[in-house]
Amino acid sequence: MDMDQAAVFLAGSILTALGFLVVIATVIVVNNLLHKFWKPVRIFSADSWHINPPQSFAAPHEVGQEKISPTLDKVK
Repeated sequence: MDMDQAAVFLAGSILTALGFLVVIATVIVVNNLLHKFWKPVRIFSADSWHINPPQSFAAPHEVGQEKISPTLDKVK
C-alpha cells in the first residue's frame, strides 16, 4: 500500500509540474503576441476627444512653390 501512495505522489508531482510549464508557456506566447500587435489606446488624451479634428493644409511656401497654378497642365 505504501508503494501505491508513492507512485501516486510521483505521478501527481510530474503532472502538476507539466501543467505549470504549459501555463507559463501560454502566458509567454500571449504576452509576445500582445507586445507585437498591441497599439496603445489613448482615451484620456487631448486629441482623443475631437469629433472633427482640425485640418491643416499646406501653404505655398511650405510646399516650396511660390505660386501654385489652379489649372491642370495640358499634355502636348
